[in-house]
Amino acid sequence: MSARNVRVHLGDRSYAVAIGDGLLDSVGRRIARACGKKPNSALVITNSTVRELYGARVMASLQASGYSVFVHEIGDGERFKRLAELERAVGAAAAAELERSDPIVALGGGVVGDLAGLVSALYMRGTPFVQIPTTLLAQIDSSVGGKVAVNHAAGKNLMGAFHQPSAVVADTSTLATLPARELRAGLFEAIKYGMLGDARLFSWMERHVDFLVAGSSSHLAHLVAVCCRIKARVVESDETEAGPRRVLNLGHTFGHAYETVTRYRRFLHGEAVGYGLVAASVLAVRLGTMSPDEALRVRRLIARVGPLPRIDDLAPRALLAAMRHDKKRTSGRIAFVVPSGIGSVVIRTDVDETEVLEALAGCLDPRSSRMTRRRSG
Repeated sequence: MSARNVRVHLGDRSYAVAIGDGLLDSVGRRIARACGKKPNSALVITNSTVRELYGARVMASLQASGYSVFVHEIGDGERFKRLAELERAVGAAAAAELERSDPIVALGGGVVGDLAGLVSALYMRGTPFVQIPTTLLAQIDSSVGGKVAVNHAAGKNLMGAFHQPSAVVADTSTLATLPARELRAGLFEAIKYGMLGDARLFSWMERHVDFLVAGSSSHLAHLVAVCCRIKARVVESDETEAGPRRVLNLGHTFGHAYETVTRYRRFLHGEAVGYGLVAASVLAVRLGTMSPDEALRVRRLIARVGPLPRIDDLAPRALLAAMRHDKKRTSGRIAFVVPSGIGSVVIRTDVDETEVLEALAGCLDPRSSRMTRRRSG
């Protein structure tokens, strides 16, 4: 039950990300220690699938540490990350008579974590929040950094807050029960970290992608730790996304548009990011910040991870319209995180919409000259 610990240094909001195999049985004492209060009550927010797999162990651990445990289930999928579900979950906290010092615990993937975190940020103006991520994407990304939100029909994550967790407990043994599609979705997000800040990680994934797709526990544990360290470093430099933290949105301006236009029903988040990384690479080639060979490495690694849902029926102009509602706009301009080679990125707000449409079209045809032609002039 030994754990690797990644510390997120944010002054009095600092916390540890515990990463290891078999940590679910120790979450009660970890939560009690992190919250620093005598255990009283805890609300676990989860979905039916995760509850059936891990709910009993988490509840037993919390009860052994002195917590009275209440459980609230939400629907499974991005379309349930919405205001109506948020209001229902706040009602569950009120019905449980949670006090301001009682933790709200997210047991599940990114949807559960995002919604539970916003409940915690809003209920009584803020309660302790603990993340127990059970998907690869949540373990490497969404459970760390304190960005919590729900979606709106006009765009993804438009209603949210920054609310740091008191602790994150990432039990990597939960990844063994992930459906193959969910595992691949997390791997697409992990590619993002290699592209934006660690060329060695990207090369390591190229060499070990077959082990990762097969679910090798040792390879996945290493991947989680490396990605969490990268994210912790970025969050420490810019907690509220005023500047440097925006690099974490690599692939997301495009990806969120794919999710929005399909009403959050076609793509897992990581799948949309996979397409977003391809589109960002095509755009980078056209802007002259990335070589065609590097862009092809990105496309090939994403293809090796596995299949993605179809996009040939999605109109590029509809996707562009969705991007105009992106919350990362600056002075009315869409902000794009653009690769400047594998391992680094730049943020551009001067991208012509014609180039964006060409990048979206370039995702459809890997043989297109859009992948190799630089913009002239």
